[in-house]
Amino acid sequence: ATITATPARHFSGRGFTRNKSLWSSFVLKTKNNNIYVGGDSGYDTHFKKIGETYGPFDVAILECGQYNLMWPLIHMMPEQVVQANLDLKAKKLLPVHWAKFKLALHDWDEPIKKVVETAEKQNVPILTPIPGQTFKLDDGTTSKKWWIELAN
Repeated sequence: ATITATPARHFSGRGFTRNKSLWSSFVLKTKNNNIYVGGDSGYDTHFKKIGETYGPFDVAILECGQYNLMWPLIHMMPEQVVQANLDLKAKKLLPVHWAKFKLALHDWDEPIKKVVETAEKQNVPILTPIPGQTFKLDDGTTSKKWWIELAN
């Protein structure tokens, strides 16, 4: 397997020591799969460049929460998450970074609702495993909308 550090768009550090290190995303290439791990990133042209250089991907793991129109450089809006997946040439999208710690003003389940809605409109297969669930990338059972039951 190989791991390649690739660009992302964010900032680093907490407290008084900001920007003392860089941020990145990763390409994980195994014998059977090509996986993109986005980490935190704002939307930009780097997704298309990564897709052209390292894609297509079997799955893109992309953050889809804690966004705000005032933070476009560090987090993507839900529609941008789906576009990033398309730019990366990923067969499936696995949204992460939502429903855990609330840092933004949106409801806890708003990110996944909007990402799923946008992905369905654009025929992008989406993986939504229950937190802690183990699954295989070709397992079609990981697309249950489990958060709906929790929100009611």
